[in-house]
Amino acid sequence: MQEKLFNIIKRPVVSEKSTALAEVANRYVFEVEPTATKTEIKAAVEQLFKVKVKAVNTSMMHGKNKRSGKYSYKRSNWKKAVVTLIQGQKIELFQVKQ
Repeated sequence: MQEKLFNIIKRPVVSEKSTALAEVANRYVFEVEPTATKTEIKAAVEQLFKVKVKAVNTSMMHGKNKRSGKYSYKRSNWKKAVVTLIQGQKIELFQVKQ
């Protein structure tokens, strides 16, 4: 069970929109295992980052069709989780060098 929690969260999604969500609304975006449930995601985030989670929203992101010359292919589908933390909690995703 313990190992499964660490395999649920694949990576943080870093974009302008997700960074703004983290700063303004205390919400963090992660790419997660497609079979993971909201309760599993909540438990994994609470254990990994030692924070209290208020809510978890998930959505399936469908892979885009891409082309490279005459060849076309489709990127894989992936699951996105938006995690809302309790007021006053914070996740330090990256250390800022000063």
